[in-house]
Amino acid sequence: MKKLNVGMIGGGFMGKAHALAYAAMPMFFWPAPAIPHRHTVVDVNEKLAKEAAEKLGFENYSTDWRAVVNDPGIDVIDIVTPNNTHAEIAIAAAKAGKHIISEKPLALGAEEAKTMLEAVQAAGVKHAVAFNYRRTPAVALAKKYIEEGRIGKILSFRGTYLQDWSADPNSPLSWRFQKKIAGSGALGDIGTHVVDFARYLVGEITDVNAVTKTWIPERPIQSGGADKLGTVKSDADVPKGAVDVDDEVITLIKFDNGAIGSIEATRNAWGRNNFLTFEIHGEKGSLYFNYERRDELQVCFADDPSDAKGFRTVYTGPATPYGEGLWPIPALGIGYGETKIIETYDFFKAIVEDTQASPNFNDGYRIEVIADRILESAKTGQWVNLNKSVATVK
Repeated sequence: MKKLNVGMIGGGFMGKAHALAYAAMPMFFWPAPAIPHRHTVVDVNEKLAKEAAEKLGFENYSTDWRAVVNDPGIDVIDIVTPNNTHAEIAIAAAKAGKHIISEKPLALGAEEAKTMLEAVQAAGVKHAVAFNYRRTPAVALAKKYIEEGRIGKILSFRGTYLQDWSADPNSPLSWRFQKKIAGSGALGDIGTHVVDFARYLVGEITDVNAVTKTWIPERPIQSGGADKLGTVKSDADVPKGAVDVDDEVITLIKFDNGAIGSIEATRNAWGRNNFLTFEIHGEKGSLYFNYERRDELQVCFADDPSDAKGFRTVYTGPATPYGEGLWPIPALGIGYGETKIIETYDFFKAIVEDTQASPNFNDGYRIEVIADRILESAKTGQWVNLNKSVATVK
C-alpha cells in the first residue's frame, strides 16, 4: 500500500489533532487510500520540536520548516501554525511540489489567500483547508438531504458559533487577539466555520451587512510562546496589551440562489462552550444541527403526518455518511478527533485518486473574501456586495 510522508509544521494543540488523525485513519478506513507516515514535525525550538516528535509519534523533528518543505522525501506539508505564517509556508511548499493541507482560516485576508491559491494551482499540487466541522457525519447527512431535495428550495439559513473561553477579561492576550498574527478575531477564528457551513449547505454568499464589537479592549500579556486559550491571569500587576480584533460579529447574508440568512460568532458568550449550530428552512422541511450534540440531526419534513409533525432526531451511525468507517452502533459517539480522521481520509484519497479535495484553497480564498467584506460592512454600516470582490483565479 502506498505510503505518504508527512511534514507537519507546528506541534501544538492542533498538531496533536492532526497527528491523531494520521495514526488512526487507516484503522477506521481500511483499506486506506494511503498510509500517512509521520515523518518530521517542526516547532520553534529544539526542545519543543523534540518533545512534539516524541509525543505525536513523528520519526524526526526539526526547527527549520524550509528544510522540511524542500526535503525530497516529504510528500505532504501540513500547516498547523498561527495564521500569519500560512502563506509563506504554503507558497514555498507548492513551489517544492508538495501536497498541502492548511489549518483555517487560510490567510490573513483575501489578497494573501489569492497568492496561495495561485501558487498551488501553478504547481498542480493537491490542496485542502481544514474546515473539519463539515466532516461531522450529521452535517454530511444534512447535505445529503438537501441534495436529494428532501427540504425543497432553501429559504433561509441561521448559523452561530458561540464560545466563552475569552469572556473573562483576565484571559491572556493570545495571538488570536492580535490582528497582525490572526487577521481578524472571532470572525476568522470561529465565524469562518459558519461561513463554510453556509457555502457547503446552501450556496455562494453574494451580500453581507454586518456589525462587529470588541468588548474587551486589552488583556494581560501572556508569558511564553504557547497559546494559552481560556486560562486566567489573576495577578493584577501583569502588564496588558491592546486587543485590535473583533470579539463578536453578527451579519445578515444573501445567497445567489435567493435564500437569506444570518451568521453570529462570539468568544464572549458565558455558558456556551462550542455552540456551533445551523438551522435551515426549506419549502418542504427544516434541518437543525448543534455540534455539542454532534451525533444528532434534527429534521422536520412537510409531508410528515399531521399527528407526528415537528422536529425529530436522527442519530448518525452506519447508515449515514462515513458511517461504515466509524462506529457500528448509531449514537455511539462522534468526537472532534473523528472529524479530523475523516478529513485526513478525504485528503489522502484525493491525492491518490488525482482528484481535488474539498474544501480546498479556492474555498479558503472565497471565505477570506467574505470575511473581508463582512469587516468592510461593519466599518461602513452598509450592505456590501461580493460579486466584484472575487478575483478569477485559473
